[in-house]
Amino acid sequence: MATRDVMVALLLAAVAASCATAQLQEKFYSESCPSVEEVVRKEMVRALSLAPSLAAPLLRMHFHDCFVRGCDGSVLLDSANKTAEKDALPNQTLRGFDFVERVKAAVEKACPDTVSCADVLTLIARDAVWLSKGPFWEVPLGRRDGSVSISNETDALPPPTANITVLTQLFAAKNLDIKDLVVLSAAHTIGTSHCFSFSDRLYNFTGRVNPSDIDPTLEPFYMAKLKSKCASLNDNTTLVEMDPGSFKTFDLDYFKLVSKRRGLFHSDGALLTDAFTRAYILRHATGAFKDEFFADFAVSMVKMGNTDVLTGSQGEIRKKCSVVNH
Repeated sequence: MATRDVMVALLLAAVAASCATAQLQEKFYSESCPSVEEVVRKEMVRALSLAPSLAAPLLRMHFHDCFVRGCDGSVLLDSANKTAEKDALPNQTLRGFDFVERVKAAVEKACPDTVSCADVLTLIARDAVWLSKGPFWEVPLGRRDGSVSISNETDALPPPTANITVLTQLFAAKNLDIKDLVVLSAAHTIGTSHCFSFSDRLYNFTGRVNPSDIDPTLEPFYMAKLKSKCASLNDNTTLVEMDPGSFKTFDLDYFKLVSKRRGLFHSDGALLTDAFTRAYILRHATGAFKDEFFADFAVSMVKMGNTDVLTGSQGEIRKKCSVVNH
Protein backbone atom coordinates (compact mmCIF):
# COMPACT_ATOMS: atom_id res chain seq x y z
CA MET A 1 0.00 0.00 0.00
CA ALA A 2 2.83 2.40 0.88
CA THR A 3 4.50 1.81 -2.49
CA ARG A 4 1.26 2.49 -4.34
CA ASP A 5 0.62 5.69 -2.34
CA VAL A 6 4.11 6.99 -3.13
CA MET A 7 3.68 6.26 -6.84
CA VAL A 8 0.31 7.97 -6.93
CA ALA A 9 1.66 11.00 -5.08
CA LEU A 10 4.62 11.37 -7.44
CA LEU A 11 2.57 10.95 -10.58
CA LEU A 12 -0.19 13.27 -9.42
CA ALA A 13 2.43 15.94 -8.87
CA ALA A 14 2.96 15.92 -12.64
CA VAL A 15 -0.59 17.13 -13.24
CA ALA A 16 -0.81 19.45 -10.25
CA ALA A 17 0.31 22.44 -12.28
CA SER A 18 -2.53 22.07 -14.77
CA CYS A 19 -5.04 21.79 -11.93
CA ALA A 20 -3.64 24.92 -10.32
CA THR A 21 -4.00 26.76 -13.61
CA ALA A 22 -7.64 25.74 -13.70
CA GLN A 23 -8.05 26.89 -10.07
CA LEU A 24 -8.84 23.40 -8.84
CA GLN A 25 -7.52 22.49 -5.41
CA GLU A 26 -7.69 19.34 -3.34
CA LYS A 27 -8.60 21.42 -0.26
CA PHE A 28 -10.96 23.76 -2.08
CA TYR A 29 -13.79 23.16 0.41
CA SER A 30 -11.59 22.88 3.52
CA GLU A 31 -13.30 25.91 5.07
CA SER A 32 -16.61 26.23 3.22
CA CYS A 33 -17.59 22.52 3.34
CA PRO A 34 -14.97 20.39 5.10
CA SER A 35 -17.34 17.40 5.37
CA VAL A 36 -18.15 17.13 1.65
CA GLU A 37 -16.09 14.00 0.95
CA GLU A 38 -17.39 12.31 4.08
CA VAL A 39 -20.99 13.08 3.08
CA VAL A 40 -20.47 11.75 -0.45
CA ARG A 41 -18.70 8.62 0.77
CA LYS A 42 -21.40 7.83 3.31
CA GLU A 43 -24.00 7.85 0.53
CA MET A 44 -21.75 5.81 -1.75
CA VAL A 45 -21.04 3.14 0.86
CA ARG A 46 -24.74 2.82 1.59
CA ALA A 47 -25.71 2.57 -2.08
CA LEU A 48 -22.99 0.16 -3.19
CA SER A 49 -23.56 -2.11 -0.22
CA LEU A 50 -27.08 -2.61 -1.57
CA ALA A 51 -26.30 -2.43 -5.30
CA PRO A 52 -22.57 -2.84 -6.07
CA SER A 53 -23.31 -2.91 -9.80
CA LEU A 54 -24.13 0.83 -9.58
CA ALA A 55 -20.42 1.71 -9.37
CA ALA A 56 -19.72 1.30 -13.09
CA PRO A 57 -22.68 3.41 -14.29
CA LEU A 58 -21.66 6.23 -11.96
CA LEU A 59 -18.08 6.12 -13.23
CA ARG A 60 -19.36 6.08 -16.81
CA MET A 61 -21.56 9.11 -16.12
CA HIS A 62 -18.48 11.09 -15.08
CA PHE A 63 -16.71 10.09 -18.31
CA HIS A 64 -19.70 11.16 -20.37
CA ASP A 65 -19.90 14.45 -18.52
CA CYS A 66 -16.24 15.34 -19.05
CA PHE A 67 -16.12 14.48 -22.76
CA VAL A 68 -18.96 16.89 -23.60
CA ARG A 69 -18.37 20.55 -22.64
CA GLY A 70 -15.89 19.43 -20.00
CA CYS A 71 -16.61 18.34 -16.42
CA ASP A 72 -19.41 20.81 -15.77
CA GLY A 73 -22.32 18.58 -14.73
CA SER A 74 -24.13 19.23 -18.03
CA VAL A 75 -24.91 15.51 -18.47
CA LEU A 76 -27.15 15.79 -15.39
CA LEU A 77 -29.44 18.50 -16.80
CA ASP A 78 -33.01 17.75 -17.85
CA SER A 79 -34.65 19.27 -20.92
CA ALA A 80 -38.39 19.80 -21.37
CA ASN A 81 -38.10 19.14 -25.11
CA LYS A 82 -35.66 16.21 -24.72
CA THR A 83 -32.68 17.94 -26.34
CA ALA A 84 -30.20 17.67 -23.44
CA GLU A 85 -27.10 15.47 -23.36
CA LYS A 86 -28.88 12.79 -21.34
CA ASP A 87 -31.47 12.47 -24.14
CA ALA A 88 -28.86 11.64 -26.81
CA LEU A 89 -28.53 8.04 -27.93
CA PRO A 90 -25.12 7.40 -26.30
CA ASN A 91 -26.52 8.55 -22.94
CA GLN A 92 -29.86 6.80 -22.96
CA THR A 93 -28.34 3.83 -21.15
CA LEU A 94 -26.81 5.96 -18.38
CA ARG A 95 -28.27 5.28 -14.97
CA GLY A 96 -27.81 6.69 -11.51
CA PHE A 97 -29.24 10.18 -12.04
CA ASP A 98 -31.61 9.86 -9.08
CA PHE A 99 -28.75 8.70 -6.89
CA VAL A 100 -26.63 11.72 -7.86
CA GLU A 101 -29.55 13.95 -6.86
CA ARG A 102 -29.73 12.16 -3.53
CA VAL A 103 -26.04 12.72 -2.87
CA LYS A 104 -26.33 16.35 -3.92
CA ALA A 105 -29.28 16.82 -1.53
CA ALA A 106 -27.18 15.40 1.32
CA VAL A 107 -24.34 17.76 0.44
CA GLU A 108 -26.78 20.70 0.25
CA LYS A 109 -28.06 19.84 3.71
CA ALA A 110 -24.52 19.95 5.07
CA CYS A 111 -23.31 22.95 3.04
CA PRO A 112 -26.04 24.89 1.19
CA ASP A 113 -25.15 26.58 -2.11
CA THR A 114 -21.48 25.61 -1.85
CA VAL A 115 -20.53 22.42 -3.73
CA SER A 116 -21.19 22.04 -7.45
CA CYS A 117 -22.88 19.06 -9.04
CA ALA A 118 -19.75 18.69 -11.19
CA ASP A 119 -17.63 18.22 -8.08
CA VAL A 120 -20.17 15.88 -6.50
CA LEU A 121 -20.11 13.68 -9.62
CA THR A 122 -16.31 13.71 -9.69
CA LEU A 123 -16.14 12.56 -6.06
CA ILE A 124 -18.78 9.91 -6.74
CA ALA A 125 -16.70 8.55 -9.63
CA ARG A 126 -13.54 8.37 -7.48
CA ASP A 127 -15.37 6.56 -4.70
CA ALA A 128 -17.03 4.21 -7.21
CA VAL A 129 -13.56 3.02 -8.22
CA TRP A 130 -12.16 2.86 -4.69
CA LEU A 131 -15.16 1.02 -3.26
CA SER A 132 -14.82 -1.50 -6.10
CA LYS A 133 -11.31 -2.33 -4.79
CA GLY A 134 -9.59 0.06 -7.14
CA PRO A 135 -7.18 2.93 -6.41
CA PHE A 136 -7.86 5.95 -4.24
CA TRP A 137 -6.66 9.43 -5.16
CA GLU A 138 -7.13 12.97 -3.97
CA VAL A 139 -9.57 14.87 -6.17
CA PRO A 140 -8.84 18.49 -7.09
CA LEU A 141 -12.09 20.42 -6.53
CA GLY A 142 -13.60 23.80 -7.34
CA ARG A 143 -15.55 23.07 -10.51
CA ARG A 144 -18.62 25.15 -11.30
CA ASP A 145 -21.77 23.90 -13.02
CA GLY A 146 -22.63 24.71 -16.62
CA SER A 147 -26.07 25.79 -17.75
CA VAL A 148 -26.02 24.41 -21.30
CA SER A 149 -26.69 20.80 -22.32
CA ILE A 150 -27.12 19.90 -26.00
CA SER A 151 -27.78 16.38 -27.24
CA ASN A 152 -26.06 16.95 -30.60
CA GLU A 153 -22.75 17.63 -28.85
CA THR A 154 -22.46 14.03 -27.65
CA ASP A 155 -20.62 13.16 -30.86
CA ALA A 156 -17.55 14.06 -28.79
CA LEU A 157 -18.03 10.81 -26.87
CA PRO A 158 -15.76 7.92 -27.96
CA PRO A 159 -18.13 5.28 -29.39
CA PRO A 160 -17.65 1.55 -28.73
CA THR A 161 -17.30 1.05 -32.49
CA ALA A 162 -14.31 3.40 -32.85
CA ASN A 163 -10.94 2.38 -34.27
CA ILE A 164 -7.63 3.53 -32.81
CA THR A 165 -7.42 6.61 -35.07
CA VAL A 166 -10.82 7.91 -34.00
CA LEU A 167 -10.14 7.09 -30.36
CA THR A 168 -6.84 8.97 -30.27
CA GLN A 169 -8.42 11.98 -32.01
CA LEU A 170 -11.34 12.17 -29.58
CA PHE A 171 -9.06 11.83 -26.57
CA ALA A 172 -6.60 14.39 -27.95
CA ALA A 173 -9.49 16.85 -28.28
CA LYS A 174 -9.72 16.69 -24.47
CA ASN A 175 -5.95 17.00 -23.98
CA LEU A 176 -5.71 13.31 -23.17
CA ASP A 177 -2.90 11.32 -24.78
CA ILE A 178 -2.60 7.75 -25.97
CA LYS A 179 -1.53 6.53 -22.54
CA ASP A 180 -4.66 8.08 -21.01
CA LEU A 181 -6.65 6.27 -23.70
CA VAL A 182 -5.43 2.79 -22.80
CA VAL A 183 -5.45 3.48 -19.06
CA LEU A 184 -8.98 4.89 -18.95
CA SER A 185 -10.29 2.16 -21.27
CA ALA A 186 -9.53 -0.23 -18.43
CA ALA A 187 -12.51 1.24 -16.59
CA HIS A 188 -14.29 -1.51 -18.55
CA THR A 189 -13.03 -3.86 -15.86
CA ILE A 190 -16.30 -3.09 -14.03
CA GLY A 191 -19.83 -2.97 -15.35
CA THR A 192 -22.11 -4.40 -17.99
CA SER A 193 -23.18 -3.46 -21.49
CA HIS A 194 -26.27 -3.91 -23.62
CA CYS A 195 -25.89 -6.25 -26.57
CA PHE A 196 -26.60 -3.49 -29.10
CA SER A 197 -23.32 -1.79 -28.19
CA PHE A 198 -21.29 -4.62 -29.71
CA SER A 199 -23.68 -6.97 -31.58
CA ASP A 200 -22.47 -5.66 -34.95
CA ARG A 201 -19.28 -7.61 -34.21
CA LEU A 202 -21.40 -10.78 -34.05
CA TYR A 203 -23.84 -10.36 -36.93
CA ASN A 204 -23.20 -7.26 -39.04
CA PHE A 205 -19.53 -6.36 -39.03
CA THR A 206 -19.33 -5.25 -42.67
CA GLY A 207 -23.02 -4.47 -43.19
CA ARG A 208 -24.17 -7.78 -44.70
CA VAL A 209 -26.45 -8.58 -41.71
CA ASN A 210 -25.98 -12.34 -41.55
CA PRO A 211 -24.54 -14.82 -39.02
CA SER A 212 -21.27 -15.14 -40.95
CA ASP A 213 -20.63 -11.38 -41.02
CA ILE A 214 -18.43 -11.40 -37.93
CA ASP A 215 -15.50 -9.42 -36.60
CA PRO A 216 -12.50 -11.66 -37.37
CA THR A 217 -10.45 -10.06 -34.59
CA LEU A 218 -12.78 -11.40 -31.88
CA GLU A 219 -11.64 -14.68 -30.32
CA PRO A 220 -13.95 -17.46 -31.66
CA PHE A 221 -14.90 -19.11 -28.36
CA TYR A 222 -15.69 -15.74 -26.80
CA MET A 223 -17.73 -14.82 -29.86
CA ALA A 224 -19.76 -18.03 -29.50
CA LYS A 225 -20.42 -17.21 -25.86
CA LEU A 226 -21.57 -13.72 -26.76
CA LYS A 227 -23.86 -15.05 -29.48
CA SER A 228 -25.46 -17.37 -26.94
CA LYS A 229 -26.35 -14.31 -24.87
CA CYS A 230 -27.16 -11.86 -27.66
CA ALA A 231 -29.36 -13.76 -30.09
CA SER A 232 -29.68 -11.04 -32.74
CA LEU A 233 -29.06 -7.45 -33.72
CA ASN A 234 -32.51 -6.66 -32.34
CA ASP A 235 -31.66 -7.51 -28.73
CA ASN A 236 -32.03 -4.20 -26.91
CA THR A 237 -32.41 -5.47 -23.36
CA THR A 238 -29.85 -8.16 -22.53
CA LEU A 239 -26.90 -7.09 -20.39
CA VAL A 240 -23.46 -8.72 -20.68
CA GLU A 241 -20.60 -8.45 -18.18
CA MET A 242 -17.71 -6.47 -19.66
CA ASP A 243 -15.21 -8.33 -17.47
CA PRO A 244 -16.81 -11.78 -17.01
CA GLY A 245 -16.37 -13.20 -13.55
CA SER A 246 -15.18 -10.02 -11.84
CA PHE A 247 -17.36 -7.27 -13.29
CA LYS A 248 -17.92 -5.75 -9.84
CA THR A 249 -14.21 -5.64 -8.96
CA PHE A 250 -11.75 -3.06 -10.27
CA ASP A 251 -8.75 -5.20 -11.23
CA LEU A 252 -6.36 -6.01 -14.08
CA ASP A 253 -8.49 -8.72 -15.69
CA TYR A 254 -9.51 -6.29 -18.44
CA PHE A 255 -5.96 -6.39 -19.82
CA LYS A 256 -5.90 -10.19 -19.76
CA LEU A 257 -9.15 -10.31 -21.72
CA VAL A 258 -8.09 -7.76 -24.33
CA SER A 259 -4.72 -9.49 -24.78
CA LYS A 260 -6.63 -12.69 -25.64
CA ARG A 261 -8.87 -10.81 -28.12
CA ARG A 262 -11.79 -11.00 -25.70
CA GLY A 263 -12.40 -7.27 -25.28
CA LEU A 264 -16.14 -6.71 -25.55
CA PHE A 265 -16.14 -3.61 -27.74
CA HIS A 266 -14.46 -2.91 -31.04
CA SER A 267 -12.76 0.00 -29.23
CA ASP A 268 -11.23 -2.49 -26.79
CA GLY A 269 -9.86 -4.67 -29.56
CA ALA A 270 -8.58 -1.56 -31.36
CA LEU A 271 -6.07 -1.06 -28.56
CA LEU A 272 -4.12 -4.04 -29.92
CA THR A 273 -3.57 -2.25 -33.25
CA ASP A 274 -1.25 0.43 -31.87
CA ALA A 275 2.27 -0.38 -30.69
CA PHE A 276 2.11 1.68 -27.49
CA THR A 277 -1.35 0.62 -26.33
CA ARG A 278 -0.65 -3.00 -27.24
CA ALA A 279 2.56 -3.01 -25.21
CA TYR A 280 0.76 -1.46 -22.24
CA ILE A 281 -1.96 -4.10 -22.41
CA LEU A 282 0.50 -6.98 -22.65
CA ARG A 283 2.53 -5.63 -19.72
CA HIS A 284 -0.49 -5.38 -17.44
CA ALA A 285 -2.03 -8.61 -18.67
CA THR A 286 0.68 -10.32 -16.64
CA GLY A 287 -0.95 -9.00 -13.47
CA ALA A 288 2.47 -8.19 -12.04
CA PHE A 289 2.18 -4.40 -12.02
CA LYS A 290 -1.03 -3.64 -10.15
CA ASP A 291 0.37 -0.67 -8.22
CA GLU A 292 1.75 0.83 -11.41
CA PHE A 293 -1.59 0.59 -13.21
CA PHE A 294 -3.52 1.92 -10.23
CA ALA A 295 -1.19 4.93 -10.09
CA ASP A 296 -1.59 5.49 -13.85
CA PHE A 297 -5.36 5.29 -13.55
CA ALA A 298 -5.40 7.87 -10.76
CA VAL A 299 -3.31 10.29 -12.82
CA SER A 300 -5.47 9.88 -15.93
CA MET A 301 -8.65 10.36 -13.94
CA VAL A 302 -7.32 13.62 -12.51
CA LYS A 303 -6.36 14.77 -16.02
CA MET A 304 -9.78 13.91 -17.40
CA GLY A 305 -11.46 15.55 -14.42
CA ASN A 306 -9.63 18.78 -15.24
CA THR A 307 -11.06 18.91 -18.77
CA ASP A 308 -12.51 22.29 -19.77
CA VAL A 309 -13.73 23.01 -16.24
CA LEU A 310 -15.59 26.14 -15.21
CA THR A 311 -14.03 27.85 -12.18
CA GLY A 312 -14.11 31.11 -10.24
CA SER A 313 -17.09 33.21 -11.28
CA GLN A 314 -17.90 31.04 -14.29
CA GLY A 315 -21.07 28.96 -14.27
CA GLU A 316 -23.03 28.45 -11.07
CA ILE A 317 -23.56 26.13 -8.10
CA ARG A 318 -26.81 24.32 -8.87
CA LYS A 319 -29.11 23.54 -5.96
CA LYS A 320 -30.48 20.57 -7.90
CA CYS A 321 -28.37 18.83 -10.48
CA SER A 322 -31.13 18.32 -13.03
CA VAL A 323 -32.11 21.99 -13.38
CA VAL A 324 -30.29 25.30 -13.62
CA ASN A 325 -30.90 27.85 -10.90
CA HIS A 326 -33.64 30.40 -11.49
